[in-house]
Amino acid sequence: MPGYELMGIEEQREVNEVFDSGGVLFRQGFDALRGGCFKVKEFEEKFAEKLSTNFALAVTSGTAALRIALATIGLKPGDEVITQSFTFVATVEAIIEAGGTPICAEIDDTLNMDPANLRKKITSRTKAVIVVHMLGTPARIIEINKICNECGLSLIEDTAWGCGGSVSGKALGTWGRMGTFSFDFAKTITTGEGGMIVFKNNDDYLAASAWHDHGHENNPMVPRWEDTRKSSGFNYRMMELQGAVGLAQLKKLDSILKFHKENYYKIYEKIKNIKGITFRTVPDNSIQTHDALIFFVENSEIAKKCRKEFLNIGCSTKILPEAISWHFAGEWSHMQELVGACQGDLANAYPASKDLLLRAVALPINIKMDSNYPEKISKALKKIFT
Repeated sequence: MPGYELMGIEEQREVNEVFDSGGVLFRQGFDALRGGCFKVKEFEEKFAEKLSTNFALAVTSGTAALRIALATIGLKPGDEVITQSFTFVATVEAIIEAGGTPICAEIDDTLNMDPANLRKKITSRTKAVIVVHMLGTPARIIEINKICNECGLSLIEDTAWGCGGSVSGKALGTWGRMGTFSFDFAKTITTGEGGMIVFKNNDDYLAASAWHDHGHENNPMVPRWEDTRKSSGFNYRMMELQGAVGLAQLKKLDSILKFHKENYYKIYEKIKNIKGITFRTVPDNSIQTHDALIFFVENSEIAKKCRKEFLNIGCSTKILPEAISWHFAGEWSHMQELVGACQGDLANAYPASKDLLLRAVALPINIKMDSNYPEKISKALKKIFT
């Protein structure tokens, strides 16, 4: 699991610098007290540079990033936003919170949005598409981006699990109009809680920056207490301590991805020839973050049996099959807006997705992996499939 495994002296030094420079924890202003220390601003600049994009805005969470992105495109009540049926609840929650109507498309064997089903979901009310790169494997972003361009839809990438991944050499999160990232404790890099939005154009960046700060435009011509504003907003500002941790973690991103890939393939090589399992499809010319190794079995009972055997040997699974209720829209009957969009028949709304997810097993990829872990996984699976 990722950056928190490598939390250490580097993060401590960055945090200490905040206090050594005056202890200003607020991201804006107080210039005379902070000794030139602006950790959040520096984190944004370094993150944008790392992804080869123009602008980045650090925020309080990946969920907040999605909400701000939807505010930036001017979502109005009644507007439909299409996302995918396999994601975390936050993706749909952000659409509802923004006043939109959530529409979920089916997934394909990448376990990400099915471009063909996306086309079928588009109506005259569709305003935007949120595609999610689930558990580190890129979606078919080239096809999805093409559809959005053809239909005049804003594409937002939920890249919570995709930080460091790419397709055709282009970073995940930079294909759409905006890309959102999560830095919670279980993500590739972490600030404990936190998120980021990346932008292609300055107008979107300025609108989002103001909206995440109560409408503050941070006009350099006036002091903050007399600041100009064009809209209301909310408070989703990242604090300086999070920015400090983020800077240290960002420097470790390449190493994290390297360790993930190495450990992923150590497991893969041990289980790839076991009859009875098939692997998640990875789109051509794409680089995963290798957050999890996912395979399919014949049915849900075998998937549950895999989890039970792994637990018996002290190993775990990740999201699939144990946490499907938090990650499959067909289970979210508590979201009345989603139920209404399915004409009340939520349980049968996503049959293709349900079939794939009930047969899927996800193994978490750790940086600090025991040397005997791949062999333990292999023995457990052979016990089931022999």
